[in-house]
Amino acid sequence: MQSTKQEQAALGLQLKKAGLLDRVFKLSAHRTTVKTELLAGLTTFVTMAYIIFVNPNIMADAGIDHGAAFVATCIGAALGCLLMGLYANWPVGLAPGMGLNAFFTYTVVGEMGYSWQIALGAVFISGILFMIMSLSRLREWLLNSIPMSLRFAMGAGVGLFLGLIGLKTAGIVVDSPATLLTMGSFSEPTALLAAVCFLMIAVLSHRNVFGAILLSMLVVTGIGWATGLVEYNGLVSMPPSLAPTWLAMDIAGALNVAMVSVILAFLFVNMFDTAGTLMGVAHRAHLVDDDGKIQNLSRALKADSTSSVAGAFVGCPPVTSYVESAAGVAAGGRTGLTAVTVGVLFLVAMFFAPLAGMIPAYATAGALIYVAMLMMSGMAHIDWKDHTDTIPAIVTVVMMPLTFSIANGIALGFLTYATLKLLTGQREKVSISLYVLCVIFIAKFAFL
Repeated sequence: MQSTKQEQAALGLQLKKAGLLDRVFKLSAHRTTVKTELLAGLTTFVTMAYIIFVNPNIMADAGIDHGAAFVATCIGAALGCLLMGLYANWPVGLAPGMGLNAFFTYTVVGEMGYSWQIALGAVFISGILFMIMSLSRLREWLLNSIPMSLRFAMGAGVGLFLGLIGLKTAGIVVDSPATLLTMGSFSEPTALLAAVCFLMIAVLSHRNVFGAILLSMLVVTGIGWATGLVEYNGLVSMPPSLAPTWLAMDIAGALNVAMVSVILAFLFVNMFDTAGTLMGVAHRAHLVDDDGKIQNLSRALKADSTSSVAGAFVGCPPVTSYVESAAGVAAGGRTGLTAVTVGVLFLVAMFFAPLAGMIPAYATAGALIYVAMLMMSGMAHIDWKDHTDTIPAIVTVVMMPLTFSIANGIALGFLTYATLKLLTGQREKVSISLYVLCVIFIAKFAFL
């Protein structure tokens, strides 16, 4: 009898909790359940969990403590997911952006010579600008003023840039005095294992294997451990200290004319990537009403922009919405409970720092190359019949990796677009904002 009462009490408590979640996330209105949302959150997390291994390795190349970068990645992602889930009620996971982290490390710190603290300051400023735009009509004005061809080109260019970094890290592509670049040797275990990781991800993804990227990275790490290339340091521990990156951003140092193009690059890539991801996920999650209006889009953009600012505080490159969220949506995720689940799992992941420290650079390189291939698919949406559209797009895509700078690729692409349109009698296609940006980019190349 007592047992029956306890079961009834437990059931009542469960229903009460479900009722609270239903009110907060409007589960019934979205025709979903707690179980479905939790499974969707797990699905999204597994598909994007590779970032907790990849991002710290990239940030460590900028001189940031690996342990602190790992914790910052988890916290920045968790904050973004919780904001998106609780404020916007969207099933979208967020984490430090791929491509943006490479730009942070290899261009701003590596090529331009700024400290990682100043680079974090630029991330903070770009996040503030994104927030201001999200609170005003300036966002829509700027989004609408940038040609579609250049929007797609920016994403594809970042992908090619990311791919070159992955190939270079793996030793598949190496420098050559005679030809600038040449192929490395696959007799080197790092190059071979990076290639194996990439091919494994591609095959498993094609076969829709759950968590293909994460699984492939772990398998290749296991091979490295078995062959003596990786040292086992355990799986679970207390999270490393966040002190090395906490509030380490140098905002004053980023308030420099030379940093304008860097801030704009962070802003544009983040903004267009976010807009594309959110709109794509909105349609898949049935968040579009009969009039074509996307529910809570403004809130979703505010949550995303705020996440970048919050991420800068802990030591992250821009935190952005992940297209991998579509996997959770495909699993039935419809509300912010999916995003909250992802956020909680990122917090739990902080206790797996030893595992993150074991993941070798060649495993993350394989993931970088694969993600790069996915990002380049945007070029398919460009109108190849109009050369005044395609040539600037190609300039943008090609010059990002060749100059090893996302900012330079954007600047050269925008300048090429404006020049071709003006000289071919298509002035009406060059917006006022594009003129302003071109003046800024010309000043950058002329005086900096």
